Amino acid sequence: MLKAMLIDDEPFILQGLSVLIDWEAEGYEIVKKASDGREALGYLRENKVDLIITDIRMPWLSGLELLETIREEKISDAYVIVLSGYNDFKYVRAALRYSCMDYILKPVQKEQLLANIRRAAANKENTEREEIDNRRMHRGYLLQNMVALLQGRANAQGLAFIKENFRSSEWFRYLHICLNDLSALEEMSDEEMAELKNRVYEQAARYLQGDADHLFKDFFICEEDYEIGFVYCDYMAKERGMREDEFLRALHRAAQSGSESMPVILLVGKQVNSLSRLSRSYGSACVLRSFKGFQNHKDLYYYEKEVQVSESRTILCKQPLDDLVAAVNQNDAPAIGKSVDELFVEMDRMDRTPDMVTMNLNWLIFRLLNLAAEQDESISQDEVLSYISGSVSKEEIIRGSRAHLRKFACEFAEYLVQLRKSASRGILAEIENEVKERYAENLTLRELGQKYYINSSYLGQVFRKRYGQSFKNYLNNYRIKEAAAQLIRTDKKIGQIAEDVGYHDLDYFISRFIEQEGCTPSRYRKRAREEE
Repeated sequence: MLKAMLIDDEPFILQGLSVLIDWEAEGYEIVKKASDGREALGYLRENKVDLIITDIRMPWLSGLELLETIREEKISDAYVIVLSGYNDFKYVRAALRYSCMDYILKPVQKEQLLANIRRAAANKENTEREEIDNRRMHRGYLLQNMVALLQGRANAQGLAFIKENFRSSEWFRYLHICLNDLSALEEMSDEEMAELKNRVYEQAARYLQGDADHLFKDFFICEEDYEIGFVYCDYMAKERGMREDEFLRALHRAAQSGSESMPVILLVGKQVNSLSRLSRSYGSACVLRSFKGFQNHKDLYYYEKEVQVSESRTILCKQPLDDLVAAVNQNDAPAIGKSVDELFVEMDRMDRTPDMVTMNLNWLIFRLLNLAAEQDESISQDEVLSYISGSVSKEEIIRGSRAHLRKFACEFAEYLVQLRKSASRGILAEIENEVKERYAENLTLRELGQKYYINSSYLGQVFRKRYGQSFKNYLNNYRIKEAAAQLIRTDKKIGQIAEDVGYHDLDYFISRFIEQEGCTPSRYRKRAREEE
């Protein structure tokens, strides 16, 4: 409800204005009736109203003096309607100087007053919509520049914009706030996942308060819809009288409170001394995404603690590892088995420990990642790392399961074979048609891979190579194009269009629209119709 204030030194006029129209039906609540300008000014200093209807001549403080005071001292930006029994242009001119919406002569006519309060309500709605659009545009521009920064391609203008929106800090970290149950997440619909992520985001934002603008819910860099980005600055813990680890553990508890059914973890990238280097911290947090699969479960994973290369060469079984990588590259199953046996013999000879296993696995992972990249430099390292971490258990290796590592190595060898093969144009054509016909549904590579009998991870790599983007982004871009067409062709509400093209979270839809089209849906529609 909009809040209205009525001011007149005649009680019967105040009463008459109260009953002249149905204020509630028009969306207003009369929050104050004042008998003079001084009383009204005292109220306005403590309370916000949207509409002021005031007599021009009153004791203590006239209507014009009240209007002048609230405008010059910036006490209220409410719409003001002046009532007067004087048809004198000097009064009208004075009222208009201080942004009076209208000057109405007494006795007040119902239709004239009704038209004015409706105009005030419409103006208020338009102003609020414009403010919301401006905030969304500002946030969208910040998001675009942050994505560029994390990918190491931010320009000077974009970096300057980010710095304007962030407080100065001596050093920074990038964090992934992750929902940590991939099997459960794969069974969720887009709506269920978005709702869960929203709850985690809201609880984290509530804890961060004034620093909540450092949270980024809708990054469109990769496929991981289950992650929220956060840029940590050193002042955040200091101002709360906390150590960094205490602050991050408190942030974790807040985020976890938004997800009762699924664990939340924080992947803490390495510390960097300037925003321009934040891409390095982001990259290290991405590495943690996969390495966490080889560590004991924790709530917080720090890059500096989890990904360590020991100065001692004695714990790295380099020769067996090199032989194993070569065998995987050649898809030679007997050689794979022999190399795995030699690796375990070497680790056992040096008293296999969890730290040793971690060190050797880390080395193996990076070598296999390089092998995959050699097949196609455009493939996503995140996807390969995710594939690896989902297939290897450090606990199995510590227990001495050679069969486990042998099975993984053979499967990865087959994976490399698939990467070397050319994509089938027929399958990609079928997938294009699937998108055209079913873009509003919850399409996933996993479902399409099962339907067309092709490894979904490999299909994702082929898709990225062919189209220069992930399948998820391809699908979202197609949805936004369809939404843009509906904005021009139809008069549907924006929320309905979002539903029609497959988005059940309006804020997420608007964020994606800004990302692709550079403006909000309402501005896009307005601009298109102005050009017609």
